[in-house]
Amino acid sequence: MVRIGLMASRFLPIDRRDFLVGIGAAALGAGLTPTRAAGAAEPLTLRAKTGSLALRQAQAETPVWLLEGSSATLRVKRGNTVEMALQNDVSGPLVLNWHGLDGAPFAEPLIGQRQLQGGARTTFSMPLRHAGTLFGDVRLLAETGPPPSRALPLIVEESEAQPVDGDEVVLIEDFRLRPDGTTVGAGSDPNGTSPVYTVNGLISPDIAVHSNERLRLRFINGCQRHVVAVKIEGLELRVMAIDGQPAEPFFARNGAIVLAPGGRTDAYIDVTMPPGAAPQLLLHDGKQAHAIGKLKIEGEIVRKAPLPRAPVLPSNGLPAQLDLKSAQRFDLVLNGTEWIAPANFATSTSPAFPVKAGRVVVLALTNRAAIATVFHLHGHHFRLLDRLDDGWKPYWLDTLALQPGETQRIAFLAEYPGRYLLESTATDWAAPKLLRWYSVE
Repeated sequence: MVRIGLMASRFLPIDRRDFLVGIGAAALGAGLTPTRAAGAAEPLTLRAKTGSLALRQAQAETPVWLLEGSSATLRVKRGNTVEMALQNDVSGPLVLNWHGLDGAPFAEPLIGQRQLQGGARTTFSMPLRHAGTLFGDVRLLAETGPPPSRALPLIVEESEAQPVDGDEVVLIEDFRLRPDGTTVGAGSDPNGTSPVYTVNGLISPDIAVHSNERLRLRFINGCQRHVVAVKIEGLELRVMAIDGQPAEPFFARNGAIVLAPGGRTDAYIDVTMPPGAAPQLLLHDGKQAHAIGKLKIEGEIVRKAPLPRAPVLPSNGLPAQLDLKSAQRFDLVLNGTEWIAPANFATSTSPAFPVKAGRVVVLALTNRAAIATVFHLHGHHFRLLDRLDDGWKPYWLDTLALQPGETQRIAFLAEYPGRYLLESTATDWAAPKLLRWYSVE
C-alpha cells in the first residue's frame, strides 16, 4: 500500500476555475524532506534510461523510458539554483523539458539545451525563483518512436511550513497498449490500442490516509494529450495553486478539477470520512470515467475535528497588476504553418514575437482546429484575461486548453531576458507536438 465506474454526468459542470468549462472531460513521500538553505547551489543528477512498468495485471512489464533522480520526487527550497546534470543512457537523442520553470533560458529545451545524444552528458543551471509544483520529461524529441517516458516531479518548497499533515504528489500518466503489451508513442496512430492510466507509476494504487488528516495533494497531468478531470468520491478539494503559482483558494466545482496535459493543481483535502472508508480516485478523459486508485482510511483518528481553513499560500512575487494599456500585443494562431515539429526546430527561424524586457505582453491565441488544442508558454506565467480585456482571472497559468474555434487573450510581464519556447498540441493521441519561440531582449 502506498501513501498518498462513475457516469460522466457526475463530473459536470467542472472547471479549472472556469477557463476549461466545456472541455469534457511509486510510492508517495511521507511529508517534507530536509533541504539546503535557500540560495544555495544544489547539485542534481538525472539519468534517462530504459526501464519497465507494470501496466497489465499479472503480466510482463512494459518497456518505457525512465527519467530518474535521487528519489521518485525531487524536493528543493525556493531560491536555490540547481546545478543540473543529465546523463542520456537511452539509444536516441533527447532534451529535458521542465514544466513550470520561469526565467531559465539556459535550461530551455532545443535553445539553451541542445540535443543530447545517447551516451552523452550535459550540465546547466536552473534558478528556482518560485515555489510550486514542476515536472520534467524527455518526451519532446521522443514522439512517435521510442517507448513513452515517465515524468519526474520537482517540488520547490515554500520557505514557511504549511499547515498540512502530508504533502504528496499525484502524478497521472497515460499509455496506449497493443494487445501484446507494447506501447504506441504519442504522435502516431493509436488504432488497436487501449488506454492505461497510472498514478505515480502504479495501476490503481491504494493510498493510506487517516481520518481528519489534511493533505496537500499536488495533481500533475503527465498525460501525453488528454485533458482530464479528477475527483475523490465524497471529499472536497480546495484548490490552492494552479500551474505552480498560488491562487485565491476555492472549492473545486462538484469536487472535480480539470487538468490540461502538463497542467498542475495543488489542492488541500480534509479526510472527513471514518476509518474503514475507501473513497475512489476517479478520472474522466472526455470519453469515459476510470477508477485509478482509492484512498484507504485506516488507523486511529489523528484529531477530533478537521483543521480550520488554511491561509492562502505565500506569494511568489508575481506582479499584482499588469499595465494592459501599454502592452505589446500579438496574435498567435495555434495551428498555423509557422509551427515546427521538434525534430526540425531551430532558432534560426523568426521568433513568433520579440518583446522588450519589462514590458507587458498580450497574446490573442486562436484555435482553428476542429478539436481542443493545448498551449504552453515557457519562461513566464500568464494571466487569463476576461472577455472584455478589462481584467483577469484570479490565478496564474502556464498551460491553457482552447476549444475549437476559440480565441483567448493572455497577458504576462516579460521579466526574464532570453529565448523561450511556445508549445501547441491538439488533444488527439496522433496529433504532433509543434513549437515556436519568442525572445525577451
